[in-house]
Amino acid sequence: MIDLHCHILPELDDGALSLQDSLAMARQAQDDGIAVVCATPHIRHDHEVAIEQIAARVAALQEHLDERGIDVRVLPGGELAQTEADDLSDEQLRLIALGGTGGWLLVEPAPGPLSSELQALVERLHQRGLRTVIAHPERHAGVDFEERLRRLVGAGCLIQWTAQFLADAQPGDLVLRLAGEGLVHLLGSDAHSSLAGRPVRLGAGFASLATVCGEAQITWMAERAPQAILRGEPVTPLP
Repeated sequence: MIDLHCHILPELDDGALSLQDSLAMARQAQDDGIAVVCATPHIRHDHEVAIEQIAARVAALQEHLDERGIDVRVLPGGELAQTEADDLSDEQLRLIALGGTGGWLLVEPAPGPLSSELQALVERLHQRGLRTVIAHPERHAGVDFEERLRRLVGAGCLIQWTAQFLADAQPGDLVLRLAGEGLVHLLGSDAHSSLAGRPVRLGAGFASLATVCGEAQITWMAERAPQAILRGEPVTPLP
């Protein structure tokens, strides 16, 4: 499995508190069968993250993982706030693309329900040569939530839900119906620490999805689509 959304870099944003915390998060990932973790620090006004330093921080963490025999690969990325995207240069956007390949951005919607401004941003980013993954839509529900999701998908977005949210879903919950209708594309842990909050785990979320999605769909979500994203390539349609 591949986790495209994780705040695993130490002492950077509101994620891992220390190197030891980062190592513990990587061990959680390894125990869950996650082979690759994208480090996605917040690119947002309330966090001072030097975009140009992310790749070096990822490389330093990978060295520590390798030294300790933790079999997890960490790749660069960022969680780009909707409100910040237009202020970044093309070079900065490519530096925070998932996997460091310049193809796909993880975008955090502005606070509140999904809006037409988000779709307009997606279209502007596409004109700049970048595709978009929308992060944790479950936090941005409104009266027209489903219609907004469909419009974003129609604009070429992939929708990434939080794995713990899916793991906690009960039969009949809206998210499981949306999954059956093809509006769940990716899961991310959105983990911030090994000490509290969401763990670096995807397995339980995919197990919940397996109650409404077939094996080919789960493989696409867990492996094929994330692999294409990390390569910066177009993603084949969901089976």
